Amino acid sequence: MRIRDFGYTIGSLPTGELNRISDVPGVTVGHATISTPHLHNTGVTVVMPCPDNPFVSKLPCASFVLNGFGKTLGLVQIDELGTLETPIALTTTLNVGIVHQTLVDYMAQRCRAEGVPLRSVNPVVCECNDASLNDISRRVIGRKHVFDAIETACVDFEEGAVGCGRGTTCHGLKGGVGSASRILSMDGRGYCVGALVQTNHGRLRDFMIDGDRVGERIYAQLQDNPPDKGSCIVVIATDLPLSDRQLRRAIKRCSVGLARLGSFIGHGSGEVFIGFSTANRTAPDADPRAILPCAALNENRMDDVFRAVAECTEEAVLNSMAAATDVRGPNGAERLSLANFL
Repeated sequence: MRIRDFGYTIGSLPTGELNRISDVPGVTVGHATISTPHLHNTGVTVVMPCPDNPFVSKLPCASFVLNGFGKTLGLVQIDELGTLETPIALTTTLNVGIVHQTLVDYMAQRCRAEGVPLRSVNPVVCECNDASLNDISRRVIGRKHVFDAIETACVDFEEGAVGCGRGTTCHGLKGGVGSASRILSMDGRGYCVGALVQTNHGRLRDFMIDGDRVGERIYAQLQDNPPDKGSCIVVIATDLPLSDRQLRRAIKRCSVGLARLGSFIGHGSGEVFIGFSTANRTAPDADPRAILPCAALNENRMDDVFRAVAECTEEAVLNSMAAATDVRGPNGAERLSLANFL
């Protein structure tokens, strides 16, 4: 079940065929989920930005940190060079290191197989802290789980309490992985903007759906309103020809989607946004040209992109909650699915 199955329509722009980030051609998503009764609820999710090797032909990319209570790796080089050269992995806080190491192994293996020299690589690993439902210090995610997520990446992927979202909490209810997409018509053709989120943020009483303060009604039933602390990772993908500067402008509007849901971006929360385009990919290092061609969106059309990013983010968060199942963790902790209250 996704949020539209409960009668809610978010925003005004049309969605892609699947209403997922994978409506952007070439983008796929894979999960590996670890669920051990009363002990572990965690995992890893990988966004594959293209079917070919991103290290050979890098993608325009940007990041924006709205609140920096987080441990994401790989943003420094993205901010300096404006390119993405690996898959993007999302996981739990204390497993960032092993996931980063495994992405290096994956890229090294792939480049060796293709005869591509690799002396340095910039894996991107994002995280949310799932300690409320997961015995996080045991760090159960291993190399195999990352490779499983990569190898099972597909277009029609699962949402909810899977992968990196297995143990997360959103607005006091069960969070998880969610996605959405929007289609923009420009110069006679359609372009896609898609979002994938890992949700672990927000207070229950602040929670809204399309302006309806449903959190207040749910709070009246549960009488539980934990503080706004956690994180929200948002990955935006598009096939629009955006520069890294334009991508950075666009992904700032992820904050609009979060605010429309009632998030105040609390002190203990890490909101990290990453955006990439599958257009305007850089030429391989062996290309001898000094001047490279580059298409660019007219800056006067950026409002359409801003709206698409905000709508995608808002709906993706709701999908992460509506698709999630109830999950019980260590010490009797439990998070209930939003679907129970709709």
